[in-house]
Amino acid sequence: MLESKICESLGIRYPVFQGGMAWVADADLAAAVSEAGGLGIIAAMNMDGGQLSAEIDKLRAKTDKPFGVNIMLMSPFAGEVARVVAEKKVPVITTGAGNPLPYMSVWTEAGIKVIPVVSSVALAKMVAKRGAFAVVAEGGESGGHIGEANTMPLVPQVSDAVDIPVIAAGGIADGRGLAAAFMLGAEGVQMGTRFLTAKECNVHANYKRKVIEASDTGTMVSGRKSGHPVRALKTAFARQYAEMEKDASVTEEQLNEFGTGALRRAVKDGDLERGSFLCGEIAGLVKKEQTCAEILAEITAEAEKLLLKASGRVIR
Repeated sequence: MLESKICESLGIRYPVFQGGMAWVADADLAAAVSEAGGLGIIAAMNMDGGQLSAEIDKLRAKTDKPFGVNIMLMSPFAGEVARVVAEKKVPVITTGAGNPLPYMSVWTEAGIKVIPVVSSVALAKMVAKRGAFAVVAEGGESGGHIGEANTMPLVPQVSDAVDIPVIAAGGIADGRGLAAAFMLGAEGVQMGTRFLTAKECNVHANYKRKVIEASDTGTMVSGRKSGHPVRALKTAFARQYAEMEKDASVTEEQLNEFGTGALRRAVKDGDLERGSFLCGEIAGLVKKEQTCAEILAEITAEAEKLLLKASGRVIR
C-alpha cells in the first residue's frame, strides 16, 4: 500500500483529492470519494452560507469520513462561507481564484487544515508562511481556471520551496500520474477530470460522454483576453468564445454576457451548443465510467506496481 504523510495527517486511505469543480463537486460526489478512501471536496462556488451549510449537512449524512470544501475567493459570498466552514468545523479547506490570507487565521484557529491551490512558487511561499497545512500545485493542464506554469516544472519547484506537503494537480488521471507526482516531490494528487465520469457524479450524461470520447487534442484554452484563462473541451461554444476574443470590437462585457451560465448549462442540461464543458488536457486517458471506489483502487494499485518496478531501472 502507498505511504504518504498526507494520508496519515488527514485520516484518508489514498493520497488522492477530488477537485472542487464548480457545479460538479456536490455532496453526492464528495461523500462517495471520501467514503471510498480519498478526500472528497464540495465546491462552494457561488453558494451563500445557507446553501453551503445544507450541502455540508447532506455530505455528513452520507459519510463520517474526512472531507473538504473548496472556496472560490472571488465569490460575492466568500466572506459568508468562510465563516460557515469555521462554524461547521470542516476538516479541510482548499481555496482558489483569489487570496486566502484574510481568512486563514480564522480557519486555522478553528482547527481547519487550509490547503490553497497555487500556480506559482511565490504564492506557495506566501501561504506557507501564513500557516497553510499544504498546497495544491496546479499546472495549466487542468480543466477550468488555469495558471501559466505546467505541472511537470511547477510541482518540483514548489516542493523545493516550501516545507509543507505538496499535492500535484493538472494532467493526472491514472496510476502513472500518481507515481510521477511522487517522483516530483508531491505527497499526493488532486484529480478533477477523472471524477467527471464517476458513477456518483451528477453531471449530465452528455458531459460524461464528451469526456470519454475526447482525444489528446480535445481541449482548448480561452479567456486569456480577460486575464482568466479557462480550459474546456472543444465545442461550438468554446470555439465561438475564442473567436469573439479575437474580435477587437467585442467588449469584455459582451464576452462575460456570452459566457454567463455556460458551465451550468453543460453540467445540468448537457447543452452541446451553449454549454462550456470544463475539462483537463488528460481527458484522452479517461475512457470508462466507474464508481469512485473503483477509480481510487485502480489508480493506487497501478501506481504501486509502477513504483516497485521503477527500482529495477537503476543499474548498480
